[in-house]
Amino acid sequence: MLTYLIDGNNLIGKIPLLMSLQRKDKQASREKLSHILDRYFHSKKSKVILFFDGFENGKINCSNLKIIYSDKQIADDKIKSFITDSKSTKNYVVITSDANLAQFAKKCSCTIISSDNFAAEIKKNNQSNDFIKPDPDTDLDEFKKLFGV
Repeated sequence: MLTYLIDGNNLIGKIPLLMSLQRKDKQASREKLSHILDRYFHSKKSKVILFFDGFENGKINCSNLKIIYSDKQIADDKIKSFITDSKSTKNYVVITSDANLAQFAKKCSCTIISSDNFAAEIKKNNQSNDFIKPDPDTDLDEFKKLFGV
């Protein structure tokens, strides 16, 4: 069985809606990503572990994934420790765009999927696509900042 190890904050940065949401409410972006992944992996026979930087700020209930917080570490180090402590890593799929983490995981015989590619896969498999679209109000705010309006 494949086990997906997902660098949560890295993936949030690749999905426009979540990236804009994170600027306003970090916990809400974590919850939204968790629910997106829960739906995505619903019918797949795999284990999913989602790693977030920092501390838990409220319970997120999902049936298809486990959430691990890095506490005082960074999530990349927590993922590396998880891989190092494992007996067999050949069935691990690490989702990240962090070059250092990807290189480490590859040396440990894990499969690597970039966060960009995985975000595109989620979008492609989502029927409505409405939870991937960026928030127009946030985009307008960013535009105004960029052009000093």
